[in-house]
Amino acid sequence: QLQLVGSGGGLVPSGGTLRLTCKASGFALDSYAIAWFRQAPGKEREGVSCISSGDLTTVYANAVKGRFTISRDNAKNLMYLQMNRLKPEDTAYYYCAARLTYCSEITETYDYWGQGTLVTVSS
Repeated sequence: QLQLVGSGGGLVPSGGTLRLTCKASGFALDSYAIAWFRQAPGKEREGVSCISSGDLTTVYANAVKGRFTISRDNAKNLMYLQMNRLKPEDTAYYYCAARLTYCSEITETYDYWGQGTLVTVSS
């Protein structure tokens, strides 16, 4: 079965830290760009960060730049999102996603999606 499974969400105070993990099953991540998206209640899903395959180019949304770090471990078929200095406005469901080779902001171009993990940041 081809799937992504995200984990690591939780409740943290403002200024806190979380690390999200996403594991791929049934396919190898090394040929895929992997991304994190998030969706807050009543809002559209938005891109948070992405890392391409090959040259490992990374992109970040302006709202998280300097606070979040995306990484991957192809040998373990894992991807991570390290989130530091969390803010209440970071509260959302976070979804991992994968598409071949290059990053994209267009959600419809992603082939695989995780089930979402909830991050709640209290003020």
